[in-house]
Amino acid sequence: MIGPEETGIRRRPFMVAAIAVTASAILAICLAASRSAAAGPEATPSPHAIEYLPSISDLMIATIQPRHERLWQAEQDGNWQLAAYELGNLRGAFDRLGRAHPSVHDISFPDMITSVTAQPFKKLNSAIQSKDGTGFAKAYADLTAACNSCHQVLDHSVVEVRVPSRTPASDLNINSSSGK
Repeated sequence: MIGPEETGIRRRPFMVAAIAVTASAILAICLAASRSAAAGPEATPSPHAIEYLPSISDLMIATIQPRHERLWQAEQDGNWQLAAYELGNLRGAFDRLGRAHPSVHDISFPDMITSVTAQPFKKLNSAIQSKDGTGFAKAYADLTAACNSCHQVLDHSVVEVRVPSRTPASDLNINSSSGK
């Protein structure tokens, strides 16, 4: 027969093993959590991740110019819903441009953008809401002239924006009948 002392001796290796496994699991969880915290959003980004800032020209060509053209094309197609959408996108793109480049030649770029776009944007919005093609054409021409006035002030008069004279080649179907 096995006595109480012999049973305790037999159980001891199992208890030691259970404690060792539990301690190992806790240690693994703590290590994983510390690695996760180090790689989380509070982690300092690499210097290369924060170095790149698109130039004003990059942002104009990549975001402003296409939205300016699509706004015009939407009105040409009578797609007022898309025109409203593109006007909102254009406003947002100008806002992001001003935040990315707060000053140019010691001039507040966001203030400059607002001063030349506020009135044309307001008139464009009104024309779009009332589906007024004539009012839209005037407001669009005013916005285009405002863009060119900024280019002149910033000594980039070689960049002259104009009202499009033809439909640009595009893979975007803006001729949807849902907005007419």
